[in-house]
Amino acid sequence: RAAEWQLDQPAWSGRLRITAKGSTAFIKLEDKTSGELFAQAPVEQFPGIAVESVTDSSRYFVIRIEDGNGRRAFIGVGFVDRGDAFDFNVALQDHFKWVRQQSELARQAQDLEQGPKLDLGFKEGQTIKLNIANMKKKEGATGNTRPRPAGPGGLSLLPPPPGGKSGSGERPASLPTPAQLPGTPITDSLLSWPQPTAAPAADVWGDFAKASG
Repeated sequence: RAAEWQLDQPAWSGRLRITAKGSTAFIKLEDKTSGELFAQAPVEQFPGIAVESVTDSSRYFVIRIEDGNGRRAFIGVGFVDRGDAFDFNVALQDHFKWVRQQSELARQAQDLEQGPKLDLGFKEGQTIKLNIANMKKKEGATGNTRPRPAGPGGLSLLPPPPGGKSGSGERPASLPTPAQLPGTPITDSLLSWPQPTAAPAADVWGDFAKASG
């Protein structure tokens, strides 16, 4: 309890400063004029035995000081202003929060190193198969535009234009149906270009009628 101390006659008055080296924080009591070190308390854990709050005030604490030769002592320290006492607490909390974060990052990095590593390389003789759906569709569309084989009469016949409408929106004029010549079968009703009109069938058979026998 701070009430049991001689608060009106402190044994020493000066400046308190907190520094850190690695994961350890150091509470240093220094002369407020010369900066000469009066005592220091290494803190390896907070809250812990190195720094404890009193039960009857938020401005007073008990800290464990060390002289570096193994000798330790517990002394009481207090702040005139309550805001300074709050900053003292926050500084220690922030330091050990940072220590916990560093420990967690180091543990995660160690787990990644010890964990199984994925081998994403190809094994010897291993192959992969790519299924590209659009490739077959394009090949099929190209095959439909190939010209048909030539008919018996030596003409290369093409299919009628698809859709019945041109790209400009106009309907192409229908081509006249050519007359079928003897011995020249026509497999399509439309040709891709106009054909010469064959001679009337009567004239063709007339030549045969004049022949003897």
